[in-house]
Amino acid sequence: MLRLYRFAEERSALKEQLHRSVTVDASVQSVVDEILQQVRQRGDSAVLDYTERFQGIRLSAMRVSPDAIDDARRSADPSFLELLEEAYANIVRFHDHEVEKSFFYESEGGVLLGQRVTPMEKALLYVPGGKASYPSSLLMNAAPANVAGVKDIFVTTPCDASGEVSSDILAAASVAGISSVYKLGGAQAIAAFAYGTETLPKVDIITGPGNKYVALAKKQLFGHVSIDSIAGPSEVVIIADESANPEFIVLDMFAQAEHDPDASAVLITPSASLAALVQQCVEARLPEMLRHEIIASSLRQNGAIVLVESLEEACEVSDMIAPEHLELHVEHPWEILPLLHHAGAIFMGGYSCETVGDYFAGPNHTLPTSGTARFFSPLSVRDFVKHTSIISYSKQQLHKCGAKIASFADHEGLQAHAEAVRARLRAL
Repeated sequence: MLRLYRFAEERSALKEQLHRSVTVDASVQSVVDEILQQVRQRGDSAVLDYTERFQGIRLSAMRVSPDAIDDARRSADPSFLELLEEAYANIVRFHDHEVEKSFFYESEGGVLLGQRVTPMEKALLYVPGGKASYPSSLLMNAAPANVAGVKDIFVTTPCDASGEVSSDILAAASVAGISSVYKLGGAQAIAAFAYGTETLPKVDIITGPGNKYVALAKKQLFGHVSIDSIAGPSEVVIIADESANPEFIVLDMFAQAEHDPDASAVLITPSASLAALVQQCVEARLPEMLRHEIIASSLRQNGAIVLVESLEEACEVSDMIAPEHLELHVEHPWEILPLLHHAGAIFMGGYSCETVGDYFAGPNHTLPTSGTARFFSPLSVRDFVKHTSIISYSKQQLHKCGAKIASFADHEGLQAHAEAVRARLRAL
């Protein structure tokens, strides 16, 4: 089920097994190209056509009524509603620490320089739906947008064939203070809010994970709109030593693998005895899992146990993968943290399981996948704000530096740039 690799001897085979990419096949590209073109040209009509084609219903209204959102909150199980509220408070509390302030400073000669931080005006939060309901995704996307101060926050999530949206998602929207919820999914939803239609607003940023069609639509529309990242299948890497609990490791690997056959779960350990115990536990626990077929497919196609010589080498392998989630099931996790450079989120110690981060702890669970943790970061308040440079130059300082500035422009062959400065120097 889980193939064992010895890193020192099988580097090439391991890299092939664990290769992750944000590229998609030509058939997906073709479908997305057509959808984007049609939505841009035909607006609401194309959105409704694709919704009927892919979601199985011709919508009479694309937006969920405010009454339906209120009803979902009133009818929610009280304990679940309390859980949503507590989780959301934790997420907001974490993102409060990310808030940036504008700054200004005075330089010589009466020059004032600075940077102004302002929120984006309109944001779309995409929440996956259809086969499953993910209210946690709504909370994770809404919190940093609200903390950033985004004025208009819209949510879209696919409805079912009867035109209904998950009541759990609507309850989560209410908890997050969002009243604009739409029943749209897929690339057509991304296109509609990126371009704007007769009834749907053009937004400034689109965040949230989705299927490969959603991911490609976001990628292609970047520039028309800002995006968070291009989400791929979920992944976890676990670094463990002989102190680790093999059952904890196996269930954490299963938790990742049950998402999707394309998900990836990898154990890296210097302990051959732990590797053997994990393999035994996988075989024993797998039949108990409701999604055992998906888990088995994921582990077979994209899973691995990697034997290394040391924890230092384990960190090297993890950095090679640059995983979305990285768990450290080691006796002294803080000692190896400085050796790790590429991961979306790092979970310290055997009791800091990824599930805690997915739902409750506070840091965002919208994380970079497919090795993009080398250069992307988790969703944050910073995604929902803009930075504007402020430059106030005085006559005195231009008189002092103007000739040098004009000379720099001359060096680049840009006459008008230079003359714009010299005209001011002549006027002094």
